[in-house]
Amino acid sequence: MATCEVTTILEGPPSIPAVAKTLSLPTPVNLFGMMLHPVRFQEAVNILMQMAKGDEPRYAVTANVDHVIRFSRSPEVRPLYTAADLIVADGMPIVWASRILRTPLPERVAGSDLLPAMCAAAAEQGLSVFLLGGAPGAADDAAKVLKQRHPTLNLIGTYVPPYGFEKDAIESAQALQAVQAASPDILFVGLGSPKQENWIVANRAICGATLSVGVGISFSFVAGHIARAPKWMQKTGMEWVHRLWQEPGRLWKRYLIDDMALVWLVLKRLFKKAT
Repeated sequence: MATCEVTTILEGPPSIPAVAKTLSLPTPVNLFGMMLHPVRFQEAVNILMQMAKGDEPRYAVTANVDHVIRFSRSPEVRPLYTAADLIVADGMPIVWASRILRTPLPERVAGSDLLPAMCAAAAEQGLSVFLLGGAPGAADDAAKVLKQRHPTLNLIGTYVPPYGFEKDAIESAQALQAVQAASPDILFVGLGSPKQENWIVANRAICGATLSVGVGISFSFVAGHIARAPKWMQKTGMEWVHRLWQEPGRLWKRYLIDDMALVWLVLKRLFKKAT
C-alpha cells in the first residue's frame, strides 16, 4: 500500500509556537474533494494509538455520508476536514461509492466501533481517556461499561455540556476547562457533526488532549441507551434502516432525502469521466 508523509502544522495562540511534525500515513483517496485514508479497521486503531502517544495534538474524523455531502455542498466547513490528521470512511455507502469510482477504500471504519476498540488498546497501553458530550447520562454510563470491560482503563473523566453551550461563553469555557484539567491522551467528542469537528479544530491546540476523535452518538451505543443494528445490517450497509426505525421523526429527512445526494454525486462524477 502506498504511503505518504503527511505534515500537520498547528498554529496555537501567541504563547504556543507553531508545531510541525510528520507521520507516515497511507496515501489518501480523493472522494468528491474529501481526502479519506484507505485503511482497514485494525490499521486505523494502530495509527490512532500511535498518534495518542505523540507529542503534539492530533485530530481524526470518522466521516459518514452526512460529512461527505456537507463537504461537497458547503465550502465553509471544508477546513474542518482539511485540518484532520486522519479521515476514515464511517459508512458502507462511502466505501461503495469509492469502488464505483475506482478509488477504492478497503472497508468501513465506524466511529462507534473505534471507541470501544481504542479504549481496549488504551487499557493495554496505559493511555488516559476522556469523554466529552453525548446525551445526558450517556457518557457516564458509557464510562461505567468501558471500565467494567477493561478494569485497568484510565478513564479520567466525562463532561456533558448543555445543549447550545457553544453559544454561551461561560458554558464553552467550562467545557474546555474540564478537558484541560484532565489533559487526556485520547479525547472522544460526542457532540454530533459538525459541532464536534468545530469544537476540536477550535480547541485542539489548547485543550490538552494529544488525540481528539469525533464519535457522534457512540456514547449512547456503548452505554446501551440506543441499540446498534445487528452485525449483518452493519456489514451490508443497512444500519441506517435500523437507526431510522429507532428515531424516524429525527432521522427521516437525513436518511431519505439529504443522504440520497450521494447517489447524484456518484452519477455526476461517472458522467464527467465518460465525457
